Parts: sequence; C-alpha cells; structure tokens
Amino acid sequence: MKHKLTVLIITLTTLLSCNAYCQPLSTADFEKGIAQKNIQLLDVRTADEYNGGHIAQALQADWNNKEQFKSRVQHIDKSKPVYVYCAAGGRSKQAADWFRNNGYKEVYDLAGGFVKWKADGKPVEGMPNTKPMSLEAFNAETGAAGLVLVDFGAAWCPPCRKMEPVLQSLQQHMAGKYRLVKIDASVDTDLMKQVNVSEIPTFILYQHGKEVWRKTGIVDEKELEKELNR
Repeated sequence: MKHKLTVLIITLTTLLSCNAYCQPLSTADFEKGIAQKNIQLLDVRTADEYNGGHIAQALQADWNNKEQFKSRVQHIDKSKPVYVYCAAGGRSKQAADWFRNNGYKEVYDLAGGFVKWKADGKPVEGMPNTKPMSLEAFNAETGAAGLVLVDFGAAWCPPCRKMEPVLQSLQQHMAGKYRLVKIDASVDTDLMKQVNVSEIPTFILYQHGKEVWRKTGIVDEKELEKELNR
C-alpha cells in the first residue's frame, strides 16, 4: 500500500510539473522565452527549410533525419531550457516529447510553428529575396477570363508534395482549359491572411474573377478534374 501511494505521488508530481511546460507556447510567449539568457533554440526542420528563413540564433537539427538529429542534440545542455519549433508544430511536438523522455528538464515548443511566427509578424533571418505577391497582383492574376486554379503550398509541406504529381497530370491532359497560379506559403503570408487561407495545401478555383470552389488538404485528381470541367 505504501509503495502504491509513493508511485501515485510521484506520478501526480510529474504531471503537475509537466503542465507548466508541456503545452505548446503562443508566438508571444515563445518570443518572451527565447529572449531570456541561457536558453537553447532549436529548429527541427530540414536544412532547406531553415535556409529559407528561420528564427534568429536558432540551431538546426532535422527531426526526420534521426541520425543527424541525435548527433546534433547531444551537444544541447539538459540543464538549460530548450525551445523547439518546426514549420507548423507537428515535428516540434514530437521532438519536444523526445527531449522530455530523454532527461531534458525544461522543453517548450511553438504552437503553429514558423508559419504562425511569420504570420504574426515576428522577426526572421535568412529569408529568400523573393518579393511577396500583393493583393492587387493576386486579383489581377485571378481576375482573368476563364478558369484560374490557385495552389497555396510550400516545398517543405508533405501533403503539398503529394499533390504535385496530381497537378502535373492535370496540366498535361487539361492543357489550355485553365491556368495554374502557385502561391508560396513561405513568402506570401500576408496574402494568405487577406484571402482567408490558414492551412496548406489549399486550392481555390476562380471563374471570370469570382471564387467558385475551395478546398484544403489532399484533393483527389478526379475531384479536381470535375471542378475544372465547369
């Protein structure tokens, strides 16, 4: 009985202490946290994603490359706070859990990831010299006669990559029936907010300048083809 009580106390203590830092932080709280001294900031995206823009002073270790990840994080001090982020929050949550399970005492991850960080206007380093598309330019692109399919995505987005063969196939056998406009979520965050796109991939179909269809996530080729055959 005494042993069971001891185990229960330890479990409750662990849960209570975890509640203080197991939940993802908002961009505002994350920004306050990384402004402190003696913290460690880690970007768990790929090197290409990191080179396309990152939070200042962040280290980089690709969570999906386990050999690289373990090799790099062995140099991170377990006694100091670790702040982790990725593109949208999925990988950083897994990485944060890994850190906690491996003896790191204080670990925080960023809710919404780097996409949310940029959307909230927080400072970044290493952004490519690509000029964001203005709403006026977007309206000019989508206001043309006929059908215009807009693809909001990014090179680092797994479901976006899965959609690429579908889009290529449609462009081959439906050439001339519509025009494809690709919007980079890494660059055009302001535009995305202006047209109410918060997740990627998102597809919007315009006909003679008016939105006639919208869908977020993986879309079957037959469904896309049906919409394009209006």
